[in-house]
Amino acid sequence: MGRVDGKVAIVTGGAVGLGRADAVLLAQEGAHVVVTDVDTQQGSAVAEEIGGSALFLHHDVTNEPSWIDLIDSVVDRLGRLDILVNNAGIVVPENPETTTLDQFRQVCAVSVEGTFLGCKYAIPAMKKSGGGSIINMSSVGAINPQPDVAAYAAAKGAVRSYTRAVAIHCAQNGLNIRCNSVAPSSMATPMVAEIQKQLVAKGRVGLKRSGMGELGDPNDVAHAVLYLASDESRLVSGSEIVIDHTVTVTQGLVP
Repeated sequence: MGRVDGKVAIVTGGAVGLGRADAVLLAQEGAHVVVTDVDTQQGSAVAEEIGGSALFLHHDVTNEPSWIDLIDSVVDRLGRLDILVNNAGIVVPENPETTTLDQFRQVCAVSVEGTFLGCKYAIPAMKKSGGGSIINMSSVGAINPQPDVAAYAAAKGAVRSYTRAVAIHCAQNGLNIRCNSVAPSSMATPMVAEIQKQLVAKGRVGLKRSGMGELGDPNDVAHAVLYLASDESRLVSGSEIVIDHTVTVTQGLVP
């Protein structure tokens, strides 16, 4: 217990799934957690479940003023920012021919632009706090993409690359800010269940599972996030933790 004791953490997309698991575990390990989401009802419920100093703030990761207001509010209320988990993301179950431009832009707006804006505005706040850790949610889909979620694969590929760019920038400028990504395979989340349902309804096989034949648990991802958020990973930056249940990435799995 206490692996992130006293640290202030923001978890985007924290109302359900991986984000919820991240927020709960970080709080259990001593962090002051700010849960953000566009789903006020579910997000508030998570903050209430965590209790203590946990807060919920309504936040659209695609909106730049919303990011500015979020970071300012967190620093004003809690005095600092130590951890940012850029978790928010969406999936559209369409292939390269059936994906519309609006769908592609929507997926990229949440995952890519949301991550970009989070990093952009978290870095100055973390500089004032003396350092910090940014954890970006990528995907095994960025490594071995599935065509039935093509836009998602593209977006997560961008997140994967941008993470390293941020890490190098922070290192070159001596900012004491680390930036890493986590690349899970399919996890047992409401988003995965819904996408599986939609793909099957379209006559497709659905998202592939791991070599172990099971969906992972959101806590499997949360423990990796906790490690990257803690001082245990103080020398780890620009890295990627792949959580795919197998020795090598061959399945083309998507969280």
